[in-house]
Amino acid sequence: MHFHCLQHDEFEKPAYITEWININGHNLTFTYFIKNDQLPPHSSYDVLLIMGGPMGAYDEDIFPWLKKEKIYIKEAIDLNKKVIGICLGCQLLAAAMGSKVYPHEEKEIGFFPVKKVGSHPVFYNFPESIIVFHWHGDTFDLPKNAQLIFSSDVCANQAFICNNNVLGLQFHLEINKSLIHSWLENCGNEFDKSRYTQKKESIIDGLKYVPTCNLLLDDLLTRFISL
Repeated sequence: MHFHCLQHDEFEKPAYITEWININGHNLTFTYFIKNDQLPPHSSYDVLLIMGGPMGAYDEDIFPWLKKEKIYIKEAIDLNKKVIGICLGCQLLAAAMGSKVYPHEEKEIGFFPVKKVGSHPVFYNFPESIIVFHWHGDTFDLPKNAQLIFSSDVCANQAFICNNNVLGLQFHLEINKSLIHSWLENCGNEFDKSRYTQKKESIIDGLKYVPTCNLLLDDLLTRFISL
């Protein structure tokens, strides 16, 4: 299968997803908005992957390409393409589907648990509660007809699936050691004193959760693209 990735900055890369794509013999291409790359025709890919970024889904005045991107995402959904959104990508999915995206009361940065509140076959092997990596300050209203799967104590909408072709993850299962260190080095200005913002030392200690996150993502991707 051919995956096409929408990447919004230099740091929020697909990480483990790239490894999974290579292992499974799929192809991966990119649109880098920071380089003003053009969006390819929808016929050129099978799965659209939308990554994170420091901007908000509502920041069209600062990043005019966001409007075009949301239209593109809606077109992909309407064409019944497989679409996966992570963090900002999840919020862009919600916006493209007509839901509101807005700043949350508190940031969520670090390794915190999410709890299963719904069920779907693609999440079959997920436990009732897992510790995952978060780095976001926004949230979104659940899109119409979407099924909520995971929530956290501070942020209700953490993972959803819709019509078996749209998958949104507010948290990061694709993380690896390199990606987290890159965020810590380049995005430290986003830290605040919120009770849901961990210190850098706690985040480094949380790297022990990465293998489990990657294994769950492996299973999730396999099940999702086979639907």
